[in-house]
Amino acid sequence: MAIHPPEQRIWWNEKVATVELIWIGVAFLWGLVMFFMMIYWHGAGGQNLSNEAYRIEPEAFGERVDEMIEAYTVREDEDSGYPVVHPPPGSDVYMLARLWEWYPILELEKGQSYRLNLSSMDWQHGFSLQPTNINVQVHPGYVLVMTITPTESGEFSVVCNEFCGIGHHQMIGRILVTE
Repeated sequence: MAIHPPEQRIWWNEKVATVELIWIGVAFLWGLVMFFMMIYWHGAGGQNLSNEAYRIEPEAFGERVDEMIEAYTVREDEDSGYPVVHPPPGSDVYMLARLWEWYPILELEKGQSYRLNLSSMDWQHGFSLQPTNINVQVHPGYVLVMTITPTESGEFSVVCNEFCGIGHHQMIGRILVTE
């Protein structure tokens, strides 16, 4: 029961107060501004990755990773025993996700462009390159391809940010960038 019930029981025929109409107008205009800013910022913002996605069988992606490892391995990591792969600039590089690892360790050159191919062998994983703000989802059966050009040298961590099971917290890979 309302404190001041409407004179007529059909509430939608009641006159709307001027203040309410102003707020409805302001909210509508702000919604339009935000909608068009999303479209504008998508193109002008510069934060969107240039990426492609293709269907692929996980076994076929695993074979591509193995071929790259065989061709471009420069050493074995002392801590993990994973191969460290140094592919030539401009080439396709592959990194695969599986419970609970990113494989292999990539060694890239600063200022050079690479086509980074990501896919999962088993579950959905999250690829988060730290400390940069590259954040994508990696699905089994799909390869996500993005062109990257490292601008800083150093060691970068690849963290899974989609919960993938009991070993999720240990799923950390590495990309090394040399001068």
